Amino acid sequence: MCGFSGEITFNGEPASVECVRRMTDALAARGPDASGLFAQGRVALGHRRLKIIDLTERAQQPMIDTELGLTLVFNGCIYNYRDLQIELRAKGYRFFSDGDTEVVLKAYHAWGAECVQRFHGMFAFAIVERDSGRAVLARDRLGIKPLYLASDGTARLRFASSLPALLAGGAVDTSIDPVGLHNYMTFHAVVPAPRTILAGVRKVPPATIVTIEPDGGRREDIYWELSYERDPGDLETSAEGWREQIETALRRSVARRMVADVPVGVLLSGGVDSSLIVGLLAEAGQSGLNTFSVGFEAANGESGDEFVYSDRIAAEFGTRHHKIFVPSGELMEALPGAIAAMSEPMVSYDNVGFFLLSRAVSRHVKVVQSGQGADEVFAGYHWYPRLARCNDPASDYARVFFDRDHEEFSASVNATYVNGDHSREFVEAHFGRTGADDAIDKALRIDSTVMLVEDPVKRVDNMTMAWGLEARVPFLDHELVELAATMPAAHKLRDGGKGVLKDVARKFVPAEIIDRPKGYFPVPALKYLDGPYLDYARDMVTSQRARERSLFDRRYVDRLLANPRDEITPLRGSKLWQVVLLEAWLQAHAL
Repeated sequence: MCGFSGEITFNGEPASVECVRRMTDALAARGPDASGLFAQGRVALGHRRLKIIDLTERAQQPMIDTELGLTLVFNGCIYNYRDLQIELRAKGYRFFSDGDTEVVLKAYHAWGAECVQRFHGMFAFAIVERDSGRAVLARDRLGIKPLYLASDGTARLRFASSLPALLAGGAVDTSIDPVGLHNYMTFHAVVPAPRTILAGVRKVPPATIVTIEPDGGRREDIYWELSYERDPGDLETSAEGWREQIETALRRSVARRMVADVPVGVLLSGGVDSSLIVGLLAEAGQSGLNTFSVGFEAANGESGDEFVYSDRIAAEFGTRHHKIFVPSGELMEALPGAIAAMSEPMVSYDNVGFFLLSRAVSRHVKVVQSGQGADEVFAGYHWYPRLARCNDPASDYARVFFDRDHEEFSASVNATYVNGDHSREFVEAHFGRTGADDAIDKALRIDSTVMLVEDPVKRVDNMTMAWGLEARVPFLDHELVELAATMPAAHKLRDGGKGVLKDVARKFVPAEIIDRPKGYFPVPALKYLDGPYLDYARDMVTSQRARERSLFDRRYVDRLLANPRDEITPLRGSKLWQVVLLEAWLQAHAL
């Protein structure tokens, strides 16, 4: 797990080493263990390293293979790298290191850009061919690892593992993208790739290979798509048959994510998903496992922790459990740091929770497994049953998931940013694609391949990597996700959602964990803006910089400030916090 950056020029000018150095320095938290730079003519690459696999200097990046004429920067982990290494040795390749980085480099030489089809893992990388001058960028199937781009017309292309790193390089168009703004304010802060909130920054979509020719020509190829099409056997398989298949796939996924040369812990919320991970690891013989939970002060009568459940799991499996309790004062102090750590503005309350949890966890381990993705893959959210019986999927999805309709959006922002109902158009286009016929399958597909990428997965990556902590997500093993997609939705919707996953969990996890009401990562103080949190919100949206920016309609902001508790989205989020968070993110990055 690391961070990388680079610049490629197309006008005969040499790449700016100083620019790449600044971008790489901005990624220091993602890779606190080592750094490296490579520059040759029109190409410059930078890397920050977090040592997880092959802790020696032989695995240092940028990795250069002079014999093959390739230079690589890589972020992520290829869990099946040892199997690939054996296969590549059999083809005659010699290795000078013993990690997954060199496997990526050799695999590219052996199989070209299609090597990504052989990788089990999370990754983003850039490879430059010395002899042809061609560069290839790629991102994993489910977008677990980020990759941002900024183009200076036809003269140069820059890329980095975070958006703020690109800003550190300079010369980025930082004006607000109207489509990105519509997505943020409407689509629950989800800005689908390739857009971001900034007009001058784009991101490589998941499951995409970008080939860049020396003259600046660019081609994008999608190498994986998630299909919900089923054959007759899928429809005839019993609930027990599906349970067995999911259990086998999940056991394999969790085992894959223990590959490391350092200890691996678990973020344990006490819910079904993270508890099941602990149970599977215990079954596999893991002992002395470090588990971690976080909790906050109660607010407005709502509890701020679920320690009673995580304690139960820790006792059941004998883990070394660490409970991190965050007082309200510390939560407020951590807000600026959490917001600055966001590659893009993310509105979920639990960002600061993950930020503080990651800070504490990084003192004990460098790698953790986490339960993100189970709700999107196995239909755990409350809105899915409503979508299983609808006649107008796009409208019904928008009704339960969108924070505002287009009319309210138009009243919330400066009129110069109103130029179309972009979020609704995106959903309708996505729902209209082949590969998912039923409304529930359309919703699960957009949530698994878009919403999940741009909200929970990004949140975990940003907040953990802010402290040099690698988070692995077994529920997003692509083989497990593919298997779940072929399963009829009825098996997922059973038992209040995630029915088949709960069937698996009953073999490992106490019933009181499985049958309790669904919990969320609670941060009540940010949900119920009051006292110092409301003061913070007011100061942010009425600041001179906010007034000068004039992004939001003043009357709309005043309405939210006057009655924040009643201005709530369909997903029970604060409309005021959404406005505040965007302004705070822009200010955090001096925009």
